[in-house]
Amino acid sequence: MSKMDEQIIVVPRKALFENETFTFQGTMSEKAVVDRLTDNIAKNFGIMRRGDAEENKTFKQPIPYAVIRRGKELFMYERLEGGGEAKLHGKLSLGAGGHMNFEPDAHDFNDVIKLNLARELEEELDISHEVTPQAIGLINDDLDDVGKVHIALLVVLDLPADATVKVRETDQLRGSFITLKELNEPSVFERLENWSQIVVQTLS
Repeated sequence: MSKMDEQIIVVPRKALFENETFTFQGTMSEKAVVDRLTDNIAKNFGIMRRGDAEENKTFKQPIPYAVIRRGKELFMYERLEGGGEAKLHGKLSLGAGGHMNFEPDAHDFNDVIKLNLARELEEELDISHEVTPQAIGLINDDLDDVGKVHIALLVVLDLPADATVKVRETDQLRGSFITLKELNEPSVFERLENWSQIVVQTLS
């Protein structure tokens, strides 16, 4: 099956932002608003073919976006030519995660998020220590064509100083730790995908 035929979770933009009342650009970390928007996703989500969702700006695709932090360093990976989407080749990213699938055994929507994130992390990375995701907020970027159809559920995974992280899909990704100071250097920052640029601005 083509990945564009995958059945993924989507939410009507109108229901998510309550007719644009709660629309924002960048990071939203105000708990009351984050809780309300997350609840809107939980109450209104449905399933759609990924290829159709990518072309439909009346829906948002919620994506768990996990940033791995070790002290003052963040784990960054580069998308290589072996990866699927040519438009992302050479881009740098700070977020692990991906599109969500419906989980029939989940107790609630938070469980759906946790199960999808755990699966994505297991597929993409080998992390030496057990970690507990810490919810930071949401990222929305309506200034970008990709961002217009996605919304990030931003979480941070804090690792101890001796922890190691290795990329599993070495034909698609190359990973390493980098400091926030280095991430703010123009030569690096300008190569970051939009959500990752927003993360750097949020965590700096």
